Amino acid sequence: MKKTALTALLLCAGMALTGCSSNSGTSSTASTASSAVSSTAAAADPAAKSEGVMTYQEYVDADLDSEVTIEAYVQATQSWWEEKATIYAQDPDGAYFIYNANVSQDLYDKLTDGAKIKVKGFKTEWSGEVEIAEGAEVELIEGETWTATPVNVTDMLGNEEELIKHQNQLVEFTDLTVEPAEEGSDAAYLYNYDGSGQEGDDLYFNVSKDGQTYSFVVESYLTGQDTEVYKAVQNLKVGDVIDCEGFLYWYEGANPHIIKVTVK
Repeated sequence: MKKTALTALLLCAGMALTGCSSNSGTSSTASTASSAVSSTAAAADPAAKSEGVMTYQEYVDADLDSEVTIEAYVQATQSWWEEKATIYAQDPDGAYFIYNANVSQDLYDKLTDGAKIKVKGFKTEWSGEVEIAEGAEVELIEGETWTATPVNVTDMLGNEEELIKHQNQLVEFTDLTVEPAEEGSDAAYLYNYDGSGQEGDDLYFNVSKDGQTYSFVVESYLTGQDTEVYKAVQNLKVGDVIDCEGFLYWYEGANPHIIKVTVK
């Protein structure tokens, strides 16, 4: 979510707003990814890289604050204003969060889901989330498209050492139970992490699996109040059993940005 109110968020059970990640354990093996992705005919080898472009593993191994150049495929765009765009991108080996890159309106309009891009910037980390920092340069690569299918990471909830290997990837969680958004409340969600917001702000909701409770969020910049997922969360009831899909963002722990909710 938004990179503000850090002190308040750190009080929120270590699971809240937007951030970045630790370099260790972020790699994802090609064998795992190959079973969790699908490519269009337009990208004969979506894992192939141009000369001078890092593989995902090379990106993982790069030092924080070092310059990186990657190629990946847009999976979603979170926001655009003042010639800046935030992008969720992925290739068959792993995923990237590209924060406030330099993107014109004309280019942004072409960054549809599946579009291939080349990004040059600096690798950084914020509260656990590894990202390409603000100010990166983005180039559209015409003629190739590829989209990921979600990896089911339900069994990794509670095991952050394994879960973090899928950081920023499109993931899914199944058979979760909706819990009260606050202790002693029958509300299933809050506007903002502390209930201080209003309709149109981020939606926070709690889910449980195997006796453990986790905090998920509908990021309003990514999926605002007119989207199906926003309305679906507004209609949740404590006790509902749901499946969720989203991007495995990180902030002092897993902080998934949910883009789809299905009540079972």
